[in-house]
Amino acid sequence: MPENQPSRYARRRFLRDTAVGAAAVSTAGLVAGTPAQAAPRAPAGRPAGRAGAVSFRWWGTAGWRIDIGDRTVLVDPYLSRFDTGLFRGAFQPDTALTVAADVVDRFADRAENILVTHTHWDHFNDVPHIAARTGARVLGTLTAHHLGLAYGLPAGQLAPVKGGEVLDFDGYTIEVVGSLHSRNAAWSMAFPGVRVSPPPRPTKISDLPEGDTLAYQIRVDGGPSVFFMGASDLDERNLAGLAPDVAMIASAATTSVADYVPRLMAALDHPRTVVPVHWDNFETPLTNPPTVATTDRARLDALIADVRRVSPRSRVVVPEYHTAYRF
Repeated sequence: MPENQPSRYARRRFLRDTAVGAAAVSTAGLVAGTPAQAAPRAPAGRPAGRAGAVSFRWWGTAGWRIDIGDRTVLVDPYLSRFDTGLFRGAFQPDTALTVAADVVDRFADRAENILVTHTHWDHFNDVPHIAARTGARVLGTLTAHHLGLAYGLPAGQLAPVKGGEVLDFDGYTIEVVGSLHSRNAAWSMAFPGVRVSPPPRPTKISDLPEGDTLAYQIRVDGGPSVFFMGASDLDERNLAGLAPDVAMIASAATTSVADYVPRLMAALDHPRTVVPVHWDNFETPLTNPPTVATTDRARLDALIADVRRVSPRSRVVVPEYHTAYRF
């Protein structure tokens, strides 16, 4: 590299930090004193274009719908939200896997790519149904690939990734980041393991293991760079140089991961906007205001306080369901 020429990573930070005029962010009612606002709609009769406005809608847990003009990318879409007893203190690992097709089909009416952070049921359950219905490409670990085959998806619709890939989709790029899953209070996790070959078709939630964990960064041409997590742990070495404009970060399930928020904010170079996810009760309907368990509310409050303490220039936006945000 010629002397004094900025690296690719340095250019990312430079472009982010010198961007002129940050776009307004619609915030939700959970941010004190800031009302929720939906993004403005396109004028009637004007079709969406490939390079049109970009909007982000939270679907609870770590799920997102990203509309880039007339193209749609989904992240961990879990809309069925069935009861496993988890939030009632009566967790049933043999809970049957079901898809609420009426809900899923209404909201996930189209998709070009589906990004899977890991294959636990609250991230992967609805993915095969959406992919089969829309023809969407599924990006995920080798476990996600083998589970997709088990559900009958064609191999050509499954794109196994492991971290380090930067994929060009003509208008936006997806960078795949190796990551780690959250740890519970016993420093372990539910349903660990991987699938090294296609298993029988899954029938219960314990048939969907963690399967290794990824994160993703989407960079839209002429728009923001946005980082997506599906679990509350990280390998900060894999985050070096990402410097996203916006970071969707998972609320910590426990305190088992040391210095989670300080390490994450530093590794991501203190994003301009931070959006907490995976703090809602994902076994209740997707209606606003989101249902939050008492312990999860405390963890959400702690995450917000930690972000404001270690990254005071970052704006924290607490999302509501189905609300279109623009960054």
